[in-house]
Amino acid sequence: MNNSALLSLLCLVALLHQSLAASPQFNVIQFGAKPDGRTDSTSAFLAAWKQACSSTRGVTLYVPKGRFLTRSMLFKGPCRNSAIFIRIDGTLVAPSDIWAIGNNPNWIEFQYVNGVTISGGVLDGKGAPLWSCKLAGRKCPTGATVQQTLGFSFCNNVLVSGVTSLNSQMFHVVINFCQNVKLQGVRISAPGNSPNTDGIHIQMSTGVTVVNTKVATGDDCVSIGPGAANLRIENFACGPGHGISIGSLGKNVNEPGVQNVTVKSTTFTGTTNGLRIKSWGKPSNGFARNILFQHATMNNVQNPIFIDQRYCPDRNCPDTASGVRVSDVTYQDIHGTSATEVAVNFDCSKRNPCKGIRLDNVRLTYNKKPAVASCANADGTTIGLVQPGSCL
Repeated sequence: MNNSALLSLLCLVALLHQSLAASPQFNVIQFGAKPDGRTDSTSAFLAAWKQACSSTRGVTLYVPKGRFLTRSMLFKGPCRNSAIFIRIDGTLVAPSDIWAIGNNPNWIEFQYVNGVTISGGVLDGKGAPLWSCKLAGRKCPTGATVQQTLGFSFCNNVLVSGVTSLNSQMFHVVINFCQNVKLQGVRISAPGNSPNTDGIHIQMSTGVTVVNTKVATGDDCVSIGPGAANLRIENFACGPGHGISIGSLGKNVNEPGVQNVTVKSTTFTGTTNGLRIKSWGKPSNGFARNILFQHATMNNVQNPIFIDQRYCPDRNCPDTASGVRVSDVTYQDIHGTSATEVAVNFDCSKRNPCKGIRLDNVRLTYNKKPAVASCANADGTTIGLVQPGSCL
């Protein structure tokens, strides 16, 4: 590097440091938050947010080390600036009493915010009491049964980096009606038997990216719902869990579809599914199209490749024929081991058969022997080595 370039770099660093130093910082401690894990700090967090959101300059909302107990918190915009940086060095803790968290469907929720970054920290959802209540068949709080640890609705230009979510009551992270959201270096953890604890749920959103993330949970590691488009998942580890699922789709007759999804460089370990597309077995105008699954490793996965168009948990599907149209789905370089003999299962709709399914270098075994493929109402092609042998 020559002297001129070095001088320019030093000037840039100095300007950046000056900019950060000049930006207002709101420490939740200054608003009355207590890092003891026992004192309710909800009002302090909301007061700090009010100040940050009303600032006309970029700001930092700082959560220092310690454990901060909070009930449901709604961080609502629009704000007067589009550069709110939330730095978390501590742990946010939900109430262990499932009746105390409140009836807001999210524990930590952002609405109508443009330009927010959440960096670091741990979100401890204290989900075990609710799981026990549900598994025992007891009466559980209505609000808590739709609880999500971290939710974004109607937000744009969001970055979540280095955040850890533990033991969510239900879904860990939900992205709904958003644009340009990036999750990177996120860690999500809950026991494999924790009910309905989806890792990341995305619907009605465009331009969502999930990279360098690890999810271990009791439901889908990622669930992709209606209206998701231009989605990328890369360098992702799943297990335990139910895999990466597009769907369920087609629960409603009039429903937006899912399109332009890329899932690459993934590892599944001991999951019930790997790469799954599922739709309700009932009429719908929904669709799933232009989907690429690339470079996936399966380690003892029950259903490594699965299209299930007869999904019907409430048993209200008279003819089990899905109206959802599945087309242009590519599986490229998918390899590893299946925990069941049927490693590739395309169970497509008899009303709208799957079209444009492509298997490209798929190598899956079962008990060190060739696995089996099963197809119903599916049409497509194969390229290169495909094991088990194609049934398309």
